[in-house]
Amino acid sequence: MVFLLILGIICQMNEREEVSLEEFLPFEFEKPVAMVENPIEDGIFYIAEQIGRVKVVFKENGNWKVKNFLDIRDRIDFGGEKGLLGIAFSPNFKSNGRIYISYTSKYGYSIISFFAVKDRKFSAGDRETIILKVRQPPFPNHKGGDIKFGPDGLLYISLGDGGGAGDPLKTGQNPKDLLGSILRIDPETELPYAIPKDNPFSDDVVCGVNQSKKPVRGCAEVFAFGLRNPWRFSFDRKTGALWAGDVGQNRWEEINIIERGKNYGWRCYEGFEIFDRNCSKTNFSFPVTVYKLYEQKDCAVIGGYVYRGEKIKLLHGKYLYGDWCSGKIRVLDAEKYYNLKLSDSSVLIESGLMVSSFAEDKSGEIYVLDHKSGKIYKITKKE
Repeated sequence: MVFLLILGIICQMNEREEVSLEEFLPFEFEKPVAMVENPIEDGIFYIAEQIGRVKVVFKENGNWKVKNFLDIRDRIDFGGEKGLLGIAFSPNFKSNGRIYISYTSKYGYSIISFFAVKDRKFSAGDRETIILKVRQPPFPNHKGGDIKFGPDGLLYISLGDGGGAGDPLKTGQNPKDLLGSILRIDPETELPYAIPKDNPFSDDVVCGVNQSKKPVRGCAEVFAFGLRNPWRFSFDRKTGALWAGDVGQNRWEEINIIERGKNYGWRCYEGFEIFDRNCSKTNFSFPVTVYKLYEQKDCAVIGGYVYRGEKIKLLHGKYLYGDWCSGKIRVLDAEKYYNLKLSDSSVLIESGLMVSSFAEDKSGEIYVLDHKSGKIYKITKKE
């Protein structure tokens, strides 16, 4: 046991000594919250700015260039945790040219929509197709807003509990609305979207379409629920596991593996601790790991990625995630957790950044977005 502990400490030290942050792009963006790479052409990246713009960056004659790709500032509600929040390419982008976005609108909705890109590179055009509108409470926080296509080709959407301290509307434990949940839909086979047959409430009301009807057990779109604010999530490209960071209330920040039909406890639990003693529900799914709120200037977990790149061998199979306030980038052994259901986490980098998001390129390398400076960094191996 002592040997294993010493070995673990040595591995953590080696990881910290081997990696660094390197400035990736020579540009400063305005409150960047997401970055994705063009799925067809390497080295073309799209950066979502929370204020309501998407910029595209690419190399021309060996030099980085930046262009405006999309501007929806005229329709978003920006401020606090609201704005343009997510971006994702269709898995069928080569044939349909769709790029999906997630944002909060001026009219009090979370919106999921897509644009059919004309030249597939540098302009989204102005023809927006809205596929989902979710009514939001009048709070400035807990909107979630991340979107990603999973390995199953379906679109996953994160929505927070709608805001306000302590989940005042009790949406977290209510799968009969769309808040406090991870949704899963299929917008590629029919409009506005189809419901996957193996969703936990697939035979119930499609709440985003039939907003006047009340579901019996839960909205058909809901994949998992009991979440407070799953701001960022990702899929392990090797295993397909869905990793999510869920921002805590008073004490604990969570990292969860999200599985179909599971209830992740909010607001009955925060981390492993009871939050609401009046809850009568059981059978919760608990986090992979937690860390304490405000203990080391931490305030909000930012979910990241399992590293599957080839350039930093010591990080292979490790899950990297961050914190908005402290800028700490932490790491835990995802492979160990898959096998033993147990994994410790440690601080990998003291970045000093206001980490808003992580990104992953097609080769599995990981990037860090700094909300304050607007810069984007790449996690690299020290030379």
